[in-house]
Amino acid sequence: MTYPLAELAKLVGGTIVGDENLVISGAAPVHNAEKGDITFLSHADKSSYLTNCRASAIVVPRDVQSDQFAVIQVDDAVAAFEMIVRHFCPPRELRKREIHPMAIIDANVVLGKDVSIGPYTVIENEVEIGDHVTIGAGVRILAGCKIGPYSVIFPNAVLYENTILGRRCIVHACAVLGAYGFGYDSSNGTHILSQQLGNTVLGDDVEVGACSTIDRGTYGPTSIGDGTKIDNLVMIAHNCRIGKFNLICAGTGIAGSSTTGDYVVMAGRVGVRDHVHVGNGAVLGAMAGVIGDVPEGARLVGIPATPEKEQMRMQVAKAKLPEMRRELKELKETVRDLQMRIDRMTGDS
Repeated sequence: MTYPLAELAKLVGGTIVGDENLVISGAAPVHNAEKGDITFLSHADKSSYLTNCRASAIVVPRDVQSDQFAVIQVDDAVAAFEMIVRHFCPPRELRKREIHPMAIIDANVVLGKDVSIGPYTVIENEVEIGDHVTIGAGVRILAGCKIGPYSVIFPNAVLYENTILGRRCIVHACAVLGAYGFGYDSSNGTHILSQQLGNTVLGDDVEVGACSTIDRGTYGPTSIGDGTKIDNLVMIAHNCRIGKFNLICAGTGIAGSSTTGDYVVMAGRVGVRDHVHVGNGAVLGAMAGVIGDVPEGARLVGIPATPEKEQMRMQVAKAKLPEMRRELKELKETVRDLQMRIDRMTGDS
């Protein structure tokens, strides 16, 4: 499928500088684009990315021009390029808008309007599923769960009993919500599983990545606030309360009874110990090890996690350690020589 550059410019409301009849056959990021493709440049200060670019045309901000490429100038290059990509390759329909005959659904399940359920999915009693929900193949939803309208659950995810999803939630493949918390009474020399009477509750517009797990609370809920996005392979333990609009990246682990404020960012493989609070707007760098409460707006990195500027000073100091070691060795030799001279002078007198 090909389009003249003029048609793509009309699609995104852009202005062409160059050949409006140029034929475009595809859309690709700048480093993957070939002849016939259109790509994009998000900001003028990234123009160096175009040095070895093979694309035939570029979507650029209004203030960018090029003698090398035909361009479409727009207000928002990223949004415009997304529209063009969708034009070339429309997203596939997630569902066939049907309840598959090989799904097993208890008689007491309440189904909303226009629900899609894939094959081999099992839905137990007293589950409530809202309107326009999509549930993929092989999903297991245990008794008492509630799924909010327009939510999507991808194949092989598991929702333990009484799990609650808000509106427009996305649960990716193989995620597990509401599993038992990792808590035991070891006072008698054995490990006795603690009470597992709570559940897991997701607010509206929450996304849970593939193979991530969110354990149920001991007595009450483990809760995830509205708009929070959880990456793949994240583990959130029992009794945690995660605030609104958090971004929690891959490999992060949050131990039991920890809490976060709103707009917290945790980069890849962050570790948070139990019973700590991470304040509003805090940013935890990749592999940060959090062992205490984090103030609002703090930026922490390292193990144990400390303020970013402090860590930078420590890294600079570490880089100087070999030089400091040589200097120390030279100083020790100098002191030894001086001591020998003093000893000789004292002996002579």
